Amino acid sequence: MSLGTLERSAPPFFKQGPSALARLAMFTALAVFLMVADARFQLTSPFRQAVATVLYPVQWLMLKPVEFATHGAGYFQSLQAAQDDLDTARRKMTLMGQRANQAEQLVMENARLRKLLALRDRLETSAQAAEVVYDTADPFTRRVVLDRGQMGGVELGAPVMDEAGVLGQVTRVFPLVSEVTLLIDRDQAIPVLNVRTGVRGVAYGDPVAGHAGGMELRFMPANADIREEDLLTTSGVDGLYPPGLPVARVVRVERSADSAFARIYCVPLAQVQGARHVVVLKPLGDTGLPRPESVPPLQAARKGARK
Repeated sequence: MSLGTLERSAPPFFKQGPSALARLAMFTALAVFLMVADARFQLTSPFRQAVATVLYPVQWLMLKPVEFATHGAGYFQSLQAAQDDLDTARRKMTLMGQRANQAEQLVMENARLRKLLALRDRLETSAQAAEVVYDTADPFTRRVVLDRGQMGGVELGAPVMDEAGVLGQVTRVFPLVSEVTLLIDRDQAIPVLNVRTGVRGVAYGDPVAGHAGGMELRFMPANADIREEDLLTTSGVDGLYPPGLPVARVVRVERSADSAFARIYCVPLAQVQGARHVVVLKPLGDTGLPRPESVPPLQAARKGARK
């Protein structure tokens, strides 16, 4: 073989493109650009919705074996356990029947008082049932995914609650599913009202409280009239949550002489761990209390000068 036919270029094994440092800088800049674009301009929101829509059938198929295993375990439940559950349910139904009779009487009295005092009726908020599909995989947040999305009428910011109280708020909506941030998430806050005293405040999520997650009522004075077992409900001042929904109960109050604020720990009434069936409410929006008619500052000054 002649030397002219030999390949004089370097073998492919030794061929190299850009250096490792150049690649690191390029991909770092690309990652920073994508994060800023997503946070500021929501450029990746359509792509995220498309990916969520495409992956929904795969998620549905992967969850079927888990559902079959759960149903199989419930099918083999013993007859004695089922009988105990039936007896417990009957006792609860009897107790709820007594409370229902008392509630009907209180509703009638309340209606009469409202007519006498010409009070405005409470707002009626539409609601729809939904089911929790799974918890999100992010270990730094407390969120769950529901089986209803934009096509089901779920709106961004909608309150979510179970049979006991407020569970969280819809923070992301996709075509077929929606994402709910629980009250115990560190970035979640909700305006509350102390039923006993009528004092308003803001409760923040505390994911490490009690190892199962809780809430903290912040920025309350150290001499505030608040006690353990106080019930906190939604105040309705935020324009999203209807007023009067049960939120949490105070479990511990810590007062320190060197601090102007008290440390108030609460436990949510809703089942934040293992919730299955929930109700999605429509955001209160602009259907809240009527706003007073605004007067332009210049016109108000002229009226004051004339007086």
